[in-house]
Amino acid sequence: MQIVHQTPSVDLTTSSPRDIAADLLVIPIFDTDALADLPDLLKAADGEIDAARGRGEFKGKPYELFLTTLRGWQARRVALVGLGPKKDFSPDRLRRAAITGALAARGRGMTRIAIVHRPDTGVGAELAAQLFAEGAIIGNYDGASYRTTDPPRVWLASVAIAVADSAAGSAIDSAAAERGLERGRVLGESTNVARELANEPGNSLTPRVFADRAAALAKAAGLGVDVFDEKKIADLKMGLLLGVARGSSEPPRLVVLTHEPKGAPKGPVLGLIGKGITFDTGGISIKPAENMDKMKDDMSGGAAVLGAMIAISRLKAPVRCVAVIPMSENMPGGRAVKPGDVLTSAEGKTVEILNTDAEGRLVLGDAVWYARQLGATHLVDVATLTGACVVALGKTTTGLFGTPDTWVEQVRKASDRAGDRSWPMPVWDDYKELFKSEIADFGNTGGRAGGAITGALFIKEFIGELPWVHMDIAGTAWAEDAKPYQPKGATGVAVRTLAELALDAASWTSRT
Repeated sequence: MQIVHQTPSVDLTTSSPRDIAADLLVIPIFDTDALADLPDLLKAADGEIDAARGRGEFKGKPYELFLTTLRGWQARRVALVGLGPKKDFSPDRLRRAAITGALAARGRGMTRIAIVHRPDTGVGAELAAQLFAEGAIIGNYDGASYRTTDPPRVWLASVAIAVADSAAGSAIDSAAAERGLERGRVLGESTNVARELANEPGNSLTPRVFADRAAALAKAAGLGVDVFDEKKIADLKMGLLLGVARGSSEPPRLVVLTHEPKGAPKGPVLGLIGKGITFDTGGISIKPAENMDKMKDDMSGGAAVLGAMIAISRLKAPVRCVAVIPMSENMPGGRAVKPGDVLTSAEGKTVEILNTDAEGRLVLGDAVWYARQLGATHLVDVATLTGACVVALGKTTTGLFGTPDTWVEQVRKASDRAGDRSWPMPVWDDYKELFKSEIADFGNTGGRAGGAITGALFIKEFIGELPWVHMDIAGTAWAEDAKPYQPKGATGVAVRTLAELALDAASWTSRT
């Protein structure tokens, strides 16, 4: 297995763009941007920028790329990255522009880049430094971990970030910009950790291996760690997690992580729960063969929670956090749970198994209950839960389900800041009629109609009265089509959302 991501040195610079030594200068630009603050750039490019615009080669559309050479500047080449119309701008476009520039540089064998922030975006130096650092590090990832015939990979070795204040002529708060840089560095690295794990094949990332790697990464980040084996899971009477694991020769694991910042009050306690199904065949209700290989990413929710907790610890988020990650395979072995079987959860509720491919909500039910036992006061679970969410929202938007609305809105705002687009969905009790059971407290599926909603409502049965949000990342955890800012493969979605939520705890602790 090859290394799939590296963290380049990322530093702020006060040098003018013409004096920054780099292989490639990356400059985000609006569609009608005249580059008035960089008048020497057009001259150094020998008119090629204006010419490209004149012939329609470069229009400044979002993430459109134009490269040309420079004369008389320390950087010999420049990459203009489109931001689109100014009226449509959001800060996330700077993050994506940085990723686009980083990927473009690596694809051309360049190892040193500089990214120029300009005040016309309206984004301050601190946030710009964060977004550019995140983007450059996220762009330094390559998921082809088992290829042996490719040429050697090119990794970014250094990234210089030239920041400007949002108000032209204003002095930059260097300390704030450095804080932004560090935050971006940690969030970018943590996103790549989640991508690396989600990209691993099921034969190498079994539940035991996932648990061991999670424990090592968490301990290195300063988190408290407990790993429960199948005996401890049985002692906790987690019949739903054990039921899912029965069909596999690989035993389940439950990883519990804690973040206890010094001086933090006893409450609130943010509880994060991530689905960690390391491979999902569907069990006895087996999936079609086509695209089943993608089911190695069914632990993306667990990877996201792990990545978020690493960032939360490293950035010293001012709120207590607990994370619970149930890990298992879902296989059709001789001991596998069957349709019609009844399982008993750790909370004592009984579930009739109507479809063994609705396993994620089962393991989350026991895990959510355990997060409550650990003292969590606010819950967020993350899971590649339903194909129905992909039908509803496509591959670009995460579904948000939860109560109360104020808590859902806090998570939505965090996802917006993080660049993880999400959208609230209903959790009305009317839908509970769809998963009624004649023999148990309820069934584990309500059929095709409203499938994403009934999946969320199943988890809701185990949250008590706590504020809770379910993030269905079935459509967003894996990119099927490459974009300028996202290669095909694992995306690391939800890592930054969860970290943003913890880092901004002051905005929600008194409101939910």
